[in-house]
Amino acid sequence: MVLFVFSCLVAAFKSDWGIPQMMLWLCLPMLIVPFLWEVFRPVSLPVLFNRRTREVYFEQSGTLYHTPWDDIQAIAGEFMIVGPQMGGMRCASLEVLMHRFEHPQEQILVSLGLPMGKTLSLQKSLWEYIRAYMNNGPWFDKDGRHSESDAYVKSLQSARIKRTDWHKHTLEKIRKDKAESQGKNYLSGLDAAMLIGNLLFYPMNWVHEFTNSVARRRPRKGWPKVVQERLRPDGPTSRLIDLERKEAA
Repeated sequence: MVLFVFSCLVAAFKSDWGIPQMMLWLCLPMLIVPFLWEVFRPVSLPVLFNRRTREVYFEQSGTLYHTPWDDIQAIAGEFMIVGPQMGGMRCASLEVLMHRFEHPQEQILVSLGLPMGKTLSLQKSLWEYIRAYMNNGPWFDKDGRHSESDAYVKSLQSARIKRTDWHKHTLEKIRKDKAESQGKNYLSGLDAAMLIGNLLFYPMNWVHEFTNSVARRRPRKGWPKVVQERLRPDGPTSRLIDLERKEAA
């Protein structure tokens, strides 16, 4: 889409609209085909923490893994990646031990996110966040204690700026800079470039946010039936490990 907009600007300057028509037929397949692929292709399921049954679920290639939260085992480690181009990069992994459903002898370590660029303290903070969620409820304060209000959790989520709001963030920065420096009535070159870039890339950013929102709604439907029924508010509260022990007995 950026190429199409650029070709329109060139055509307006040269009064030749043949280039935009050619770029339109070139850019539409480049936009529609990846968009449909990202929206409709099967997405990988996330690691799911269920507070109702106090279990953790993970699915890989149609195989279900799980572990009870009360007996969960997690490990965090820090290491360094060294390359000739990037130099050294400090990384930290956070993994939990799970076993295959109805096959407890088959165990794997499941990573809770990519380790690249993370520190050990950051992974410890993530684990404390998960622990506060599972033990104290969905809403908690800055010390991890149970809270009836979701204000603190929302304050953590508000740190992420949507791609479609980048231009608003740039405008707020411009207004703030103008207020701090009295008498400034012009845009700096960097602010102007950022604002123009945000507007040019807005269609692409909107598609990105829309695709992510669709992808976040789809994984719930991909879980096996034994997990889906435990995700319902009125579903069973028995753990999968209890079902395994019952069958074994």
